Amino acid sequence: MSSERESFTDLADLFGALAAKLGEVTIDARGELIDYRRGGTKFAVLDGSGVELRLHPEVAEAARRTPSTTASPRGDAWIRFAPPELDGHSLDRAEAWFLSACRAAAGHQG
Repeated sequence: MSSERESFTDLADLFGALAAKLGEVTIDARGELIDYRRGGTKFAVLDGSGVELRLHPEVAEAARRTPSTTASPRGDAWIRFAPPELDGHSLDRAEAWFLSACRAAAGHQG
């Protein structure tokens, strides 16, 4: 995916491609909001200005110290990532956190 990543111009396209490769992700689009679930567990919510992702708490804590990332009102395990532009670094972070959030969601199913 990394070599293809630079062709993405928005997070919805990147996450859609990742979800298609994973094959375990359900996408629910409601207007500007897009929810991503693994099984019954929501792990990402994309809106017009950024994405909120549910990570392992330790990963979320570290992620909040990176540029364009803040706490989410959804809870301690959630972060909000709203980069002002989608350059290579922000696409790297978005891809890694989406995949991490999807893996974490597997542990919350049941």
